[in-house]
Formats: sequence, C-alpha cells, structure tokens
Amino acid sequence: MAQRIKITVVGSGYVGMSLSVLLAQHNDVTVLDIDAERVGKINNNKSTVADTEIELFLAEKSLSLSATLDKQTAYEGANFIVVATPTNYDSDTNRFDTLSVDTVVEDALKLNLQALVVIKSTIPVGHTKSLQEKFKSNRVIFSPEFLREGQALKDNLYPSRIIVGSECKAGAEFADLLKKCAEKEDIDTLFIRSTEAEAVK
Repeated sequence: MAQRIKITVVGSGYVGMSLSVLLAQHNDVTVLDIDAERVGKINNNKSTVADTEIELFLAEKSLSLSATLDKQTAYEGANFIVVATPTNYDSDTNRFDTLSVDTVVEDALKLNLQALVVIKSTIPVGHTKSLQEKFKSNRVIFSPEFLREGQALKDNLYPSRIIVGSECKAGAEFADLLKKCAEKEDIDTLFIRSTEAEAVK
C-alpha cells in the first residue's frame, strides 16, 4: 500500500475547509486554526462554513481529517503545507494585509524543513517572490483558487483548471493530489511562475 501523504491546511474558511475535505479523501489532513470553536467543529465532523457539499462529505464519507490549535503538531511531518488564511484588502492603504500569510510561511519553514508551502490565500502580485527572497527558500509557491462561496467543494471537485506557480517536482506532485481527489477527468493543468499565477488570480 502506498504511503499516505500528510497535508496541513492552515485556516478553515471556504478555501481551507473545501481543500481539507477534498484532500482528506485520500490523504491524512490536519487543519491548523487559531479558533478553538472551529477546531472543535472539524473534530466533530462539522463544517465551519455553509456549504452543502462539504457537509455531505463530512457526514457520509470516510475522511482522514482532524484539526488542532497547536502549530508544532500541525507542521511536524507534513509533506505539504497549504496556506489558506484570510488576507483582507485595506482600502485606506490600497493594499492587502498579508500578515497572517507571512507569519504562517515563516513558522512553516522553521518547523518543517522539507514540506512544500503552497499559498492559496489572495495576495498581491510579486508577494510569493518577495517571501522566497526574504526566507531564502524555494519551498514557497502560489497556487490560485477559483471558488464560489457555498459551492467551494464543488468547484474543487470539478475545477475549470489547476494552476500551480512552480515548475518544481513537488509542485507537480501537489497538482497530482488535487487531480486525484477531483471527480472531473482530464483537468487542464498549468505550471507557471508564482508571479504569473498571482496575476491570473
């Protein structure tokens, strides 16, 4: 039997929750969140967001999914770390507040020396490159999400396309994980630089 992949998803909003449920069909998924109520919900097979498909999967499917408040536990031994924390747009400064993403990336790289860190949060163009330079690491990539609220899992099961902002082997492996867990066949997959992937979003 093939070794199961360990994936940590940080954040349990629409992006994090839908990805966690999608990937937990065939992989061991841990959700890291700072909200104890959300962690409790996930550990009781309840969704943190209003999404019929997610609720159905949690109720009926055999998923390997758990949640924790402890980042040490979450990051240890993970093959992939997916960043799905909120980045709010500040209209006063005309910028995205990327603090939560930046903090998660820093912690993830520090506490796990192997995992590929995949940013799914909405960030400004060029941000992934600046994080790669800041932390002197090529283990940080960007992969955009195209999800509708309330239809997030459906959009992951039947994606219009998969875009990964990386040309590394681990980036290709991450795209394969998404494909294996989707229900749609022959999904168009594009490997481009992270900056281009950010621009697509």
